[in-house]
Amino acid sequence: MDRHSDRERNPTRTREAILDAAERLFAENGYDATSLTDVGTAAGVSRGTPGYFFGSKEQLYREVLARCLERVRAAVRSGRERALASREPPEVVLAGAVGEYFDFILSHPHFVKLLEREALDGGRQLAHIPPHLEAAQEALGAIVSELALDPADEAEAQQLLISMLALSWFHVVHGPTVLRALGVEAGAPAFLEARRRHVVGLVVQGLRGRIGARPAPAGEAGDEA
Repeated sequence: MDRHSDRERNPTRTREAILDAAERLFAENGYDATSLTDVGTAAGVSRGTPGYFFGSKEQLYREVLARCLERVRAAVRSGRERALASREPPEVVLAGAVGEYFDFILSHPHFVKLLEREALDGGRQLAHIPPHLEAAQEALGAIVSELALDPADEAEAQQLLISMLALSWFHVVHGPTVLRALGVEAGAPAFLEARRRHVVGLVVQGLRGRIGARPAPAGEAGDEA
């Protein structure tokens, strides 16, 4: 009881603890198999606290998804800023972007599993979460600007984004299925290092000769005049 009381005295800390626990449980067990009582127990708070903060399990689930998507948006923005300030050629920028996304997915496995479960459910809850659309559009815009793709050729950027997602997600989701059948330990450092290298190389090779020349960073164009 003391442990519960100490945590519940800090609303911000309590809210984050509930979201952390809910993210893990929804990802591991699914929406239907997770109750607010389960979340409260895992978060180390009284069983009524999740309902007090979020009202319902459905609203808590939406908040979990929204928080995950905000992390994606933050990562996209950070990567875009670094790329636009870089002097590196597009192929190097692309390799860095693919590698960073691979690392992001690896460090946020619950995000991938939540989206997979949501996909199997027809995306029912994502339809109510604006950051879902915003994150996708920001990622698309980042690809176009970072790689100097023709803005009119949105289909090319869409295909690249889909390929990056699929290549970076598969081993996270199918470690217990396809990879296990192949005798691969999905979490083994050597495998992950080799997988990262393969994904980056595959995407860069596939787009070689199809990405444009990036403009000089702001302030440099006038220096040559």
